[in-house]
Amino acid sequence: MEFYVIFFIAIGLSVDSFAVAISNGLTVEDLNIGKHFIIALFLAFFQGIMPFFGWIMGESIEGYIRNFDHWVAFALLFFIGLKMIYEGIKHRDKERRQRLQIPVLVMQSLATSIDAFVVGLSFAFLKEHILLPMIVIGITTFVFSFIGVEIGKFVKSSIGKYAEVLGGMVLIAIGVKILIESF
Repeated sequence: MEFYVIFFIAIGLSVDSFAVAISNGLTVEDLNIGKHFIIALFLAFFQGIMPFFGWIMGESIEGYIRNFDHWVAFALLFFIGLKMIYEGIKHRDKERRQRLQIPVLVMQSLATSIDAFVVGLSFAFLKEHILLPMIVIGITTFVFSFIGVEIGKFVKSSIGKYAEVLGGMVLIAIGVKILIESF
C-alpha cells in the first residue's frame, strides 16, 4: 500500500483523538508540556497499537466487532461527556479544573481507537504489512493530539468556567458522530 494512502488513513483516524485532545486542553488543570505529552502519547499509543490487534484477529471476528464497536465508543464517550457536563454545571459558580486522570485518559484513548482496530482488520484482509501503518498512525495522532491540547488550552482562557461543559459536549458529539457514521 502506498505511503500517502496510509497517511490519509492516519489523518482520518486522528480526527477523533484531536477533538478529545481539545476537550482535555479545555478542562485539565495546570497544563504544562509534560501533560501535553502524556495526553498526546496515550491517544497516539492506542491509535497506533489497535491496528496491530485488529490485524492479529483478522477475518474471524470482523463481522462480530463491526456489529457493536460504534456502541462501545459511543457509550464510553457519552458517559465521560455527561460526567464532565454535570460537574461543570454543578460547579458553574467557580472555575473548576480537572486533574489529569490516567483512567479517564485510557477510556478516552480506547473509545477513539476502536475504529483503528477495524482498520487493522482490513489490513489483514488485504494481506498488508502492519508495522508502517502502526508507526504512521501513531505519529500522526501524536502530532494532532498535541496540537489539539494546545488549542483547547488557548480557547479555555476565553470561556473560563464553561470549559468543562464545552469539553463534555465535545466528547458526546464525537460519540454521536461515531454512532451516526456506523449507520
